[in-house]
Amino acid sequence: MSDQDTLALIELLFFAYRDFVSDPDEILGQFGFGRAHHRVVHFVGRDPGMTVQQLLDILRITKQSLGRVLKELIDKGYVYQKEGETDRRQRLLYLTEKGEELRQRLMAPQISRIRRAVAQPEGNAAHLYCKVLYHMVSPENRDAVRDWIDRVGVLGGGPASRG
Repeated sequence: MSDQDTLALIELLFFAYRDFVSDPDEILGQFGFGRAHHRVVHFVGRDPGMTVQQLLDILRITKQSLGRVLKELIDKGYVYQKEGETDRRQRLLYLTEKGEELRQRLMAPQISRIRRAVAQPEGNAAHLYCKVLYHMVSPENRDAVRDWIDRVGVLGGGPASRG
């Protein structure tokens, strides 16, 4: 692949990301929330009962930053936490009904955008898209990403889970 073609893909990724997050950003703004709130709502909704530590490992933000976002989401009734059954020090995170409604609302335009993008006549666009994104993950992080994909059933054991 030439440098020019590589740069074109980088720029397309920038533009795609900009537009991919634009719809949720608009919705989040109505609530006074930002992208960190979106990520918390998304991942807690995908894996109800996940621990704060698991969320920290996924988001790679400081405990202090997550604490601010979680506190706001809890105070406004989008997330609740419970003590762990075996370890009472653990905090298990769940979305409230209101939180799940927000998650669905944030995902809807992104789902439409992804489905539209992979519904191209080439036929195997979704598989190739998944493989490209997976291989953009740093090699040292792929095992953790594969574990997440396998745990929550993303891609139904699709291309990323096979490497």
